[in-house]
Amino acid sequence: MSSSKTAAAVSGSAEPSILEEKNEVGVLKTPLPAPAPGSTAPEKPALTTDQQSKYDWLLKRAQGWTEVQVHAAKDKNGPLTDHEKMWLTRECLLRYLRATKWHEKESEKRLLETLAWRREYGVEELAADHISPENATGKQIILGYDKQCRPCHYLNPGRQNTDVSPRQVQHLVFMLERVIELMPAQQETLSLLINFKTSKNRSNTAPGIGQGREVLHILQTHYPERLGRAMIINVPWVVWGFFKLITPFIDPLTREKLKFNEDMTQYVPKEQLWTEYTGGQLQFEYDHDVYWPALQRLCAQKRAEQVQRWEAGGKQIGEKEDYLKGHDAQGVAPPSTSSAETNT
Repeated sequence: MSSSKTAAAVSGSAEPSILEEKNEVGVLKTPLPAPAPGSTAPEKPALTTDQQSKYDWLLKRAQGWTEVQVHAAKDKNGPLTDHEKMWLTRECLLRYLRATKWHEKESEKRLLETLAWRREYGVEELAADHISPENATGKQIILGYDKQCRPCHYLNPGRQNTDVSPRQVQHLVFMLERVIELMPAQQETLSLLINFKTSKNRSNTAPGIGQGREVLHILQTHYPERLGRAMIINVPWVVWGFFKLITPFIDPLTREKLKFNEDMTQYVPKEQLWTEYTGGQLQFEYDHDVYWPALQRLCAQKRAEQVQRWEAGGKQIGEKEDYLKGHDAQGVAPPSTSSAETNT
């Protein structure tokens, strides 16, 4: 697939007016619909014979799951839902296999634990209206894509506007779910850009150690293999101290993805890098009344398109994400006779 096609694949059929609303001086106020021309997702290596065998084993096990057991909240026990079956894509199973170094039984255990956690935490029930006050100042923004077509997820601790509460962590989970929905075909990771720049209202931008550990646990346990790169700037001594405290809790592979105070244009095209970062040329202004509803509309459209394709493909556990995102014409189910005749 050419880079131009890769960059175009994310845009789908969204209305430009929804995605690119600018004010009279050309400052963007909404998410960008697609990666920059020239950006391309790296090719994924083919599975080895051994890896394919382990995947086939895990897929067969997942296809046999009928219920989700939530030990911490037994009232949430129940049959596997369509949303949960759709979540169990081919790439999802492979992410857990890679995260466990291809240990099949450990992958199965972790997948079941994440299914239970998603129910207990209420991931799919987190509503935009409930989360909205947390993002009123734009302390988290999904904006643009890096050179490998990863969506850029900006964290701006200096814009913190609320006291420590469970909703702050829910906010991060909600935004992670949105950034995953905006990942284009052939890309399953995100770029995290963290700016610890202080503000008039916030001089200490380091999160508490307890909350930091909770967030790390959620990311590493329930969103494995999702972080492509983390780019961090304006790190004050207090935050350096925080990173030193949490370093023992960060797995080695994640640590390798952390980039501190580097030239971010190495990783993100200038035209899609926010001007808050040196070298960035994307003029963006956070206006909650404009950005927040635009983000929800865009993500709702992406969700609806993927659900439609998943249903058309026969509601398969182990469906290909590239099929759900419109890149592949055929899913994992063999084409029906009528489809084959139509295509001849």
